[in-house]
Amino acid sequence: MRIEAVDFFYLAMPEVTAAADGSQDALLVRVAAGGHVGWGECEAAPLPSIAAFVCPMSHGACQPVAASVLGARLDSPADIAAIAVRVARNSMDLLQAPHTLSGLETALWDLLGRRHGEPVWRLLGHRHSAPKRPYASLLFGDTPEETRARCREARAQGFTAVKLGWGPIGTGSARADADQFAAAREGIGGDGLLMVDAGQVFGEDVAAAAARLPALRAAGALWLEEPFAAHAYEAYAALAAQSPVGLAGGEAAHNLAMARHVVDYGRVRFLQIDTGRIGGIGPAHAAARHADARGAVYVNHCFTTHLALSASLQPYAGLSRHDICEYPARPSALARAVPVAPLPIADGAIRAPDAPGLGVEVNTAALAPYLQQVEIRIGGRTLYRTPPLD
Repeated sequence: MRIEAVDFFYLAMPEVTAAADGSQDALLVRVAAGGHVGWGECEAAPLPSIAAFVCPMSHGACQPVAASVLGARLDSPADIAAIAVRVARNSMDLLQAPHTLSGLETALWDLLGRRHGEPVWRLLGHRHSAPKRPYASLLFGDTPEETRARCREARAQGFTAVKLGWGPIGTGSARADADQFAAAREGIGGDGLLMVDAGQVFGEDVAAAAARLPALRAAGALWLEEPFAAHAYEAYAALAAQSPVGLAGGEAAHNLAMARHVVDYGRVRFLQIDTGRIGGIGPAHAAARHADARGAVYVNHCFTTHLALSASLQPYAGLSRHDICEYPARPSALARAVPVAPLPIADGAIRAPDAPGLGVEVNTAALAPYLQQVEIRIGGRTLYRTPPLD
């Protein structure tokens, strides 16, 4: 079969704030081929991602993503990989292309799985969908008291693991951060897993990040996530050499090489990959295999919808040793509206669905209030207009 149509849907909350909450808007991708439909989600700014699909060609290595996708063959996983290779070659100077491809590639896997009646994880070669321990992914409160309350709420909801991120961490003193870490530990309880996400706040400042290590150790943190900019592999390695807690990173990787480098050169113990950024499910699966071979632990990255959550689970579904799962615990109303039904947590565990494709049905009727109408025109010619959602 051939890819007949690729449609993008820009969704947004009525008010989008500067809070580090990636669920305030979304870019869903719908692909049609051979009478089948698949859905995916990009983890990137929606408008430039749409533009990358339809923009005029600048030259041979700066073509719109559409040039490598529309009309392409889609009968097997090898065809998806071939499309990714063409996009990388033809759009190498279009820097938004990997993010646009990420959601599109995910939709291709969903469509292919539905066509063959198989879950994506089985198409990837996994024999089973192993249980993962979900951690409530939350933002730090402005005060230790708020942080403690959020962790207690997560524990009351049944979570035995929690990750706190961003907020005031790294913007004040190490002592203030220590109070936040201690409050989080108190909130989740002595037997809960606690992780901390610094949101790249330290740039490449190893000394500033190292100043937080004693408090992280005292709080029993499993990892410190993204202390540095995504490309700062030397800083990661320098901190890893002295850190009593593991380092985590990789969510900002927008290709497989970056994912490998943060393990091989950055020395992270936990490799976190977002299928909506790295180029989709295929490269995320390769990253999971690389982490496994290097002794690192692969962890999904997801802070948005359950469509993205399912996509993020597929690459490591059958890797039993890699058993931690990021779970968006306080998503926006928009994010909650995307799936007809959320992925269930049963007996404290979550699994990639045992259903064709991603196993998530998109609730198009519920998304109508959030749909942003987009029209891109140049020289009097319309390059893109939002299609009907239903």
